[in-house]
Amino acid sequence: MEVFDFIGTKLSDFLTYTGFANAELGNWIMILVGAFFLWLAIKKDFEPLLLIPIGLGIILGNIPFKAVGLEVGLYEDNSVLNIFYQGVKTGWYPPLVFLGIGAMTDFSALIANPKLLLVGAAAQFGIFGAYMIALALGFEPNQAAGIAIIGGADGPTAIFLSSKLSPNLMGAIAVCAYSYMALVPVIQPPLMRLLTTKKERVIRMKPARQVSQTEKIIFPIVGLLMTTFIVPSGLPLLGMLFFGNLLKESTKTTRLAKTAGSALNDVIVMLLGLTVGCSTQASEFLTMDTIKIFALGALAFIIATASGVLFVKFFNLFLPKHKKINPLIGNAGVSAVPMAARISQNLGLEYDSKNYLLMHAMGPNVAGVIGSAVAAGVLLGFLS
Repeated sequence: MEVFDFIGTKLSDFLTYTGFANAELGNWIMILVGAFFLWLAIKKDFEPLLLIPIGLGIILGNIPFKAVGLEVGLYEDNSVLNIFYQGVKTGWYPPLVFLGIGAMTDFSALIANPKLLLVGAAAQFGIFGAYMIALALGFEPNQAAGIAIIGGADGPTAIFLSSKLSPNLMGAIAVCAYSYMALVPVIQPPLMRLLTTKKERVIRMKPARQVSQTEKIIFPIVGLLMTTFIVPSGLPLLGMLFFGNLLKESTKTTRLAKTAGSALNDVIVMLLGLTVGCSTQASEFLTMDTIKIFALGALAFIIATASGVLFVKFFNLFLPKHKKINPLIGNAGVSAVPMAARISQNLGLEYDSKNYLLMHAMGPNVAGVIGSAVAAGVLLGFLS
């Protein structure tokens, strides 16, 4: 009889540990959100490399369990997920992602046409515009900075800055940033059509000049010195970005560049996406602040896109006819590489089947990567 009592007691205890016994409405809501992310990635092909790890991470992070020291949760010391999460919490995943970005990026379009740097800079108005609006809505300055960086459409930068300035909002900010990165093809084209005329959309730009290998090698060194001397607080991101690019362009470290841009980058993106998704536990994520963050993130992204397009239109007022810039590449000033540049290309071809804008759009696109890291450095230096 004692054996049956023992088994009955243990079975009763076991049932209290199951997810069914500990589930709350918020858990089910977040699991559905994670499933929606997976659907977008798999069915609609919206940035699957980002949304599949994040979507599954959201589901994983919202599996309910009884907190009795099992060391399985993201926020439990010594758990596997907690160890992975340290790269997000302490901010060392984003610089490694930037190392991979630098190793994969060709800055030739920007070197050949340096004035496109201004287009990338103009798109950063989305960050500072959203910062002012966030302050007006009652967010603390540090929180407002973390939210505003979403306007750069740069997930790693958003994670890096929010981990330093607003760690309590990092999960919502990271998911918001990556969500809007994935939705670039949905958000940007209507804005680009709204802000440009048919005549402007068919502007043909002269082919960029050929860039020498020497210029490609000098660029990351000069770029590193110029940006980090102005914004030393951006050193972790900018340093790794230009280091990765120098590995690529030196032609002497091809193996290292390939590793940084492929295997290493893939591992970090998987762990980053999974742990960011796990951090969106219902008790922390389903709040009014999260709704505000998503609204401000959308606004920041819209401002950034509009600023880039409108700046090109304004800049064209001072350029001779044969040197005018197609405003459709203004959207590429955000840091979503190369998604935003592809949108410029696709929209340009829609109005002129022989107007290839991809290489021109890559100029402001890679400038946007630098610009968002500089903007993060400015906010970090200003508020830390």
